[in-house]
Amino acid sequence: MATQGNAPARAERPVKQSISARYLLAALLTALVCVPAATAQAVPTATSPGSSVALGGTYSMYQIAYGERVLGGAGVHLDVNLRKSMGLEAEARWLRQNQQADTHETTWLVGPRYQASFGTSRWKPYVKVLVGLGVFNFPYDYQKGQYFVVAPGAGLEYRLNDTFSLRVVDVEYQRWPQFTYGPITPYGVGFGMTWRIFNGTAWEGATRHPRSKQD
Repeated sequence: MATQGNAPARAERPVKQSISARYLLAALLTALVCVPAATAQAVPTATSPGSSVALGGTYSMYQIAYGERVLGGAGVHLDVNLRKSMGLEAEARWLRQNQQADTHETTWLVGPRYQASFGTSRWKPYVKVLVGLGVFNFPYDYQKGQYFVVAPGAGLEYRLNDTFSLRVVDVEYQRWPQFTYGPITPYGVGFGMTWRIFNGTAWEGATRHPRSKQD
């Protein structure tokens, strides 16, 4: 009788997680669409150097903290600098390489990002704190869970020119506090390229705005 009494509660739990995850995913997608548009409208009238929108791609390797397996995969990131060094980063990552029994994960994250500048140096370290949605596919497609994720991280970029920069390293430490079998803490490292698709003012070294302050 005790087993029958607990069954409805277990059956309802995945439904509640799915509903909350849909709202969270909708919020993330809204941020991805609205933030760049709002920034593009505001930056032309601003004087703050460093305002920009950049799009990039990465390749990452992550210890997924489930079965002690390391998965690799591609990702994309969108960086929106609202002012000199402060901005937002939104990222999506698909970890599929080296999966076993179809066990893999996907994350959709967004949050504040701070990028430091050191004079005319081309090196740009940054820190970030992201939150969002993690989707975990359990072995043999037994179940697909959707969970809240918190992910502090840091990295280093090297500016190649006014348009492109190399994402030398990007490190994240994730926490999935509501994971089905207890909290897990995946972590990993990635690298890639970033393409600056919009400039409020020129990067240091450029000649389009010689009187602008440096990033």
